[in-house]
Amino acid sequence: MAFLSILDRERTVAPPDYNRWLVPPAALCVHLCIGEVYAFSVFNLPLTKLLGGPGHPGHNWSLVDVGWIFSVAILFLGLASAFSGGWLDRVGPRRAMVLAAACFGGGFLVAAVGVAIHSLVVLFLGYGVIGGIGLGIGYVSPVRTLLMWFPDRPGMATGLAIMGFGGAAMIGAPLSVLLMHLFATATQPGIVGCFVTLAIIYTIFMTLGAVIVRVPPSGWMPHNADAQTTAASWLNSTDVTGGGALRTPQFYYLWLVLFLNVTAGIGVISQASPMIQEMFRGRITAFTAAGFVGFISLFNMGGRFAWASLSDWIGRKATFFIFFFLGIALYLIVPHTAVLGSIALTALCFGLILSMYGGGFATIPAYLRDIFGVRHVGAIHGRLLTAWSAAGVLGPVLIDYIRRYQISLGVPKADSYTVTLYIMAGLLLFGAFCNSMIYRWQTDVTGINLAELSEARGSTAVPTTAMRTEPRFIAYWLLVGIPLAWGVLNTLLGASHLFGI
Repeated sequence: MAFLSILDRERTVAPPDYNRWLVPPAALCVHLCIGEVYAFSVFNLPLTKLLGGPGHPGHNWSLVDVGWIFSVAILFLGLASAFSGGWLDRVGPRRAMVLAAACFGGGFLVAAVGVAIHSLVVLFLGYGVIGGIGLGIGYVSPVRTLLMWFPDRPGMATGLAIMGFGGAAMIGAPLSVLLMHLFATATQPGIVGCFVTLAIIYTIFMTLGAVIVRVPPSGWMPHNADAQTTAASWLNSTDVTGGGALRTPQFYYLWLVLFLNVTAGIGVISQASPMIQEMFRGRITAFTAAGFVGFISLFNMGGRFAWASLSDWIGRKATFFIFFFLGIALYLIVPHTAVLGSIALTALCFGLILSMYGGGFATIPAYLRDIFGVRHVGAIHGRLLTAWSAAGVLGPVLIDYIRRYQISLGVPKADSYTVTLYIMAGLLLFGAFCNSMIYRWQTDVTGINLAELSEARGSTAVPTTAMRTEPRFIAYWLLVGIPLAWGVLNTLLGASHLFGI
């Protein structure tokens, strides 16, 4: 159909003087929506309060039943990104972002039907499968685009977008609670109306991102790019295909690096509220624990931008070594901070751990670009995200089952997480070993100037203008900045109770 041609990659090519700082808001439009998956736990308890309907009083769902929805969504995120990565590289970001919006929004609608008819299978199909596919496509689609626009700052670029994924829960959680209160009745907690409303909001917002996204013209390079930096950025790679990457040991070391970093962090996320309450029994209420969850989510979001940006200066390998060795130290310290009774110090340690959890997600695309090149990074990144799917299952299971086992042996609940935290430290030590085994192929770029670089890339260099403020620049950043600021403010207000403010 002719009208669908607006989704073609060719229709998204920017003019030569396009301001590249107009592109990150497009990525944030998507990631600030799909990152809502981190806030899905706000629906868990209300879902258990749904009645099975007339004649089915025993068909209510348990927390175990609904708890698997998150894991299924993360599983299909990894599968969708793995199988669609090559297609995303071919069709460009706009078509992929529109498809992601349709799947993620459509998943909420199907999930609403599942809630309305009280079918757990339909709920899993909607949010877990269809929504999870939207998660995977939406997560990967902006990454390669930003790497192309920011070859001089790849870590910062991907950190900007993936920061949105980490911060989305700060918007999605309070918004979902407000909507459930709005649609609640005497007998129903308002989940159906909430899901339908979120489907509309997220579909529109993600589609706006697809409308404003652009890819650079052929031969484009950053403003004031020097020959050595630009040549190293574009040519110091082998442009390995997705299939080719799977035949290298580097891919599997990178897979393990991401898997181990995520396993350690996601276990904390999944049990953050009960963990802090049991470590400080009688001092931390459920309300204060919610503030703790918000507090570490700020670190999760901020770490994505901060650590990824730092990696542009010290290198990706050095950044991951910091993640692993600092993480080991923190996991070994936390049990002692709990014994000392220091809530603030314990919260700070967990905050730093979660900052490196988020930082790993934001740094890994630039790491892939360093190793395999930018051309097929979408396909390779998609395959690598299967590590997230695996960690999304192992991390929560590991921390929950070891805790149960410890309690069965008579260990007090306050101390039941100690062994698990030490195991996490051991996983990070193995991650440091895997990171040490990663190396890159280097192309000699000494003496290449911009003209030679242009010739090597087969096109005429098109330097862009410097970052400049213009009406649409302000409009695009306000579009994503206002909801993000609202979420941060709500989180800060909630986290203030953690420190007795």
